[in-house]
Amino acid sequence: MNFKQIDYILELVKTCNFNRAAENLFITQPSLTYQIKSIEDEVGFKIFYRSGKGATLTPAGEQFCKALKNVRDELKFAIEQGQNFSRRYQKNISIGLPMRSAIYFLPQAIEIFESTYSGVSITPEFVQLEHYEKFLRGELDIIFAREQDMKHTPNIKIHRLFKSKIYLITEKNDPLAQKDKISPEDLQGRVLMVGGGSQPELRAVQNRIIQNFKIEHFNSNDRETTLTNIAAHKGICLAPGFLNDHNGEFAWTPFDCEENISCVVCTHSDNRNELVLKFVQLLKNFYEQNPTFPT
Repeated sequence: MNFKQIDYILELVKTCNFNRAAENLFITQPSLTYQIKSIEDEVGFKIFYRSGKGATLTPAGEQFCKALKNVRDELKFAIEQGQNFSRRYQKNISIGLPMRSAIYFLPQAIEIFESTYSGVSITPEFVQLEHYEKFLRGELDIIFAREQDMKHTPNIKIHRLFKSKIYLITEKNDPLAQKDKISPEDLQGRVLMVGGGSQPELRAVQNRIIQNFKIEHFNSNDRETTLTNIAAHKGICLAPGFLNDHNGEFAWTPFDCEENISCVVCTHSDNRNELVLKFVQLLKNFYEQNPTFPT
């Protein structure tokens, strides 16, 4: 099956009509009918039911086309990326991270690095924290991670960036937002949201507060749900500083605790690309030169 044939199938899924699909594809209806039949012969099952009213997906065809659309989108992205790089770049360094602000200085580092090394591109790829499969398969050159998650992983090199402190997230007009630092006692009488993918270091702080102080709490599914609940006046939460997107929507106030999260980037121990290590060093330099930056 080729690229055009994928488009033929997806257009017929969209229109449910051979004539209309053929018109949209700028081919004849018999040609489209032949192509669809050829594809069905190749895959070994019927994709469409035919009737006088048009074409509808078979159960097998429905599952097949869901996956096919993802393949088409990924293939289109791959081609567009290839076209971009062929015009401008000769080398690419990929870095995985959960959100742009996890490495706050990443945009500045990319700008400096690409202006210093002509023809080299730095490509961020956004992956969920603790989902390191792409990196471990060698599909990413660099990955942002918690040091605790990676310290027993073989065949990698760990480069420490910063230690992320714990902050209290509240609405900006919350009285707690006026403090320079929040103590556990300050949270009495408030509703603390917990869970939502909290890191072990953060869970330790949450559990200590819940056990030792009179603080109501409830579980939140994920970070976005938690932030929505804060905006809806339903509670407050604790979070590591590397998750702060610095858009000013909420107040992030330092929390008085000893715990912090060691944030690192990792490379492959068999890496032979010196540019990868130079880019990592550039990231480290930013944090060394800005020790007061809130992490």
